Amino acid sequence: MTPKHPNVTVVLTGQNGNAFVILGLCKQAAQEYGLEKTEVDAFIEEATSGDYDHLLQTAIHWFDVQ
Repeated sequence: MTPKHPNVTVVLTGQNGNAFVILGLCKQAAQEYGLEKTEVDAFIEEATSGDYDHLLQTAIHWFDVQ
């Protein structure tokens, strides 16, 4: 499956697995790549609409997660 934004790379390996840290890393990577605020907000809304597994699956669906 190709992510929605394959050019946005988020490195989660070796990071704290805390949900807030993951959200922050994704948001930072998206902003650095230049995604519009509305797109970043849409990611956050989708990612926080479920449990921890949903957050991870959403990150994988949206970005190149390593």
